[in-house]
Amino acid sequence: MAFKVQRTYTSKRHRKHVVPPSSPISTLSSSPPPVTTRKRPLQDADADAAPVKRLKKDARKPQEKQKALTQLHFCIDQSTLRQCPKCDLSYTKGAPEDESLHRAHCMRVQRDMEWGREAEREATKARVDEVANNVVLKNGQKGRIICIRGTVGGKIGAKLSTILKIVNTALSSPPIESKMLQVSKAYLFLLPSTSNKEKIVGCVLAQRISSAMAIVSPDATTSTDDLVHVDTSLFCQPEQLPTALGIARIFVTKSIRRQGIASQLLSTAAKSFIEGCELDASKGQVAFTQTTGEGLALMRRWGGNEMRIYEE
Repeated sequence: MAFKVQRTYTSKRHRKHVVPPSSPISTLSSSPPPVTTRKRPLQDADADAAPVKRLKKDARKPQEKQKALTQLHFCIDQSTLRQCPKCDLSYTKGAPEDESLHRAHCMRVQRDMEWGREAEREATKARVDEVANNVVLKNGQKGRIICIRGTVGGKIGAKLSTILKIVNTALSSPPIESKMLQVSKAYLFLLPSTSNKEKIVGCVLAQRISSAMAIVSPDATTSTDDLVHVDTSLFCQPEQLPTALGIARIFVTKSIRRQGIASQLLSTAAKSFIEGCELDASKGQVAFTQTTGEGLALMRRWGGNEMRIYEE
């Protein structure tokens, strides 16, 4: 008996499988459909983009330490000009250059304005002469005067160089040239200070010169048009007159002035500078360089009205 088979399926090629939705299709959408955009080149984007501040990177940089500030006070009832009691130098307080100059000068005065045993031993080798002893001052103290040649070397030469630096600083004078020292002698006034040391309280630097100008007396009625103006109230004749001795520097410690030290040094220099020939200031044989007000008063008091002025 033959059975007829009825096909209940179709071929895979013609079969269409449809899955019914679990819920009805809604016409509303929760998100807009994606929009396809074309990416711009990186170069164009960077050119149009605004610069971005990198706060984190800047925050990591170490902060610079602020310099310590000094509080200054403007005081009008006190002067800034000071005078050191140890070295007698006047300087401006608060000015770095003045304070540095004062420190160096004060150290030199305390260290080098003494004459001890070592200096005395070296003085014998350097042929330092004692030209006056037992010199009595107005206050009763006794001292002595020594003479050092300007060309001396060794330790005495170094000490003399330091002493002249101290004198130049105190007088605000320029340094002394070496050619000037070759024709110069330094006269130092020594006073006993301790059992082994003496204090250098005065210095005169004398030199050999050839000519100088005569000072015009303040009472003269001569017209000042043809005169050489040296100082506020000091005039000289323009003619150069023969003169043998010039006083280039003169210095006395302020704490012991008005005791006759400067006059003693000047008189000793006039007597001994030229061996066997004593010079007389009253006859115009001694001249000074351009001097200060105090030096001018000393010059007239010691040498009279016949004193002369010369240029170094």
